[in-house]
Amino acid sequence: MPKLIKNGEITQDIWTVLSEASGPEILRAVPGKNFIVPLEFWKLYREELEEYDGDISIWLDSDENVNDIDSDLSQFPLIALNFPVFSDGRSYTNARELREIMGFDGEVRAIGDVLRDQLFYMARCGFDAFQIRYDQDSEACLAAFTDFEIGYQSSIVEPVPLFRRR
Repeated sequence: MPKLIKNGEITQDIWTVLSEASGPEILRAVPGKNFIVPLEFWKLYREELEEYDGDISIWLDSDENVNDIDSDLSQFPLIALNFPVFSDGRSYTNARELREIMGFDGEVRAIGDVLRDQLFYMARCGFDAFQIRYDQDSEACLAAFTDFEIGYQSSIVEPVPLFRRR
C-alpha cells in the first residue's frame, strides 16, 4: 500500500491513483471507491464520472499544465501532480501556480517518484500531501520537513524572502 504523508503526519490514504484505463467501466467494478484519474481520462469521460458514486479527482503528469484544468478547479478536493522520475521538476511549478495564481486551497499531492530529499522543497512550493515511493522510510521522510530552519527564497509557506524579513 502506498505511504502517504499529509499535513506533516503519516496517514491512511483514502484515494486510489488510477494510472491507466481504457474507459470508465473500470470504476463500475469498484463502486464507492475514491479515485484520482488522469486529466485526459477525466476530460474524455467527464459525464460518466459525474454519475460515479465515489469521489473523483485528477492528477496531472509533469508535461501537463494546470491551465489545462480550466474553470473546473474548484470541484476537486485534491489535485495530484506526478513526478515520473526524481529529476523531473516541472510539477514544482504546477504546484506553485495552483496555489499562487489559481488560488487553489484544496490538497496538492505529490505522486510518483517522490523521495525524502524532495519533501522540504515540495512543501515550500505548495504541496501538502506526499505519496512517497514504496522504498522510502515514512518516519525518516517526516524528518525532511525540518532539514532546514530558514529558506532564503520566497515560497508558498513564506512569501517574503529572507533579505526582506530583516
